[in-house]
Amino acid sequence: MEPELPVGSIVFVRQVEPTDIAVGDNATFYRSDGAVVTHQVYEIDPAAQMIGTQGIANKNADGSIMHDAEQTPFSSVIGTVSFCVPYLGFVNAYCTTMPGLLVVVAVLALLITASIVLDRMVPDEPAGKHARVHARERRS
Repeated sequence: MEPELPVGSIVFVRQVEPTDIAVGDNATFYRSDGAVVTHQVYEIDPAAQMIGTQGIANKNADGSIMHDAEQTPFSSVIGTVSFCVPYLGFVNAYCTTMPGLLVVVAVLALLITASIVLDRMVPDEPAGKHARVHARERRS
């Protein structure tokens, strides 16, 4: 779906009834092989309960957009795209691998350790200072 939805984006999908989808919408659906795909709708056939989709980055030799080989039944439609966050999908994909998970755990451990160390290094304020501030606020 480049350039509209860059490769590696996380796409947020709003669940809708297939009858509410319009030509030109970006629909997310299950392909016949079970893969989840987001493509643009170019045709809707309510009688057959099918939608025709196309990946706008999939071009024919003449440069025109190539339609998907098979139509999508209404029952396979998940919804339409609400918004996407470009390239966050790459981060998500990395964090779900073992090296990525180890990096996330290491960063969290480092942040917790730094928080504890900094908390112990900063001296507490004397109790008298707080008491004077609160006493002034009460008088005002």
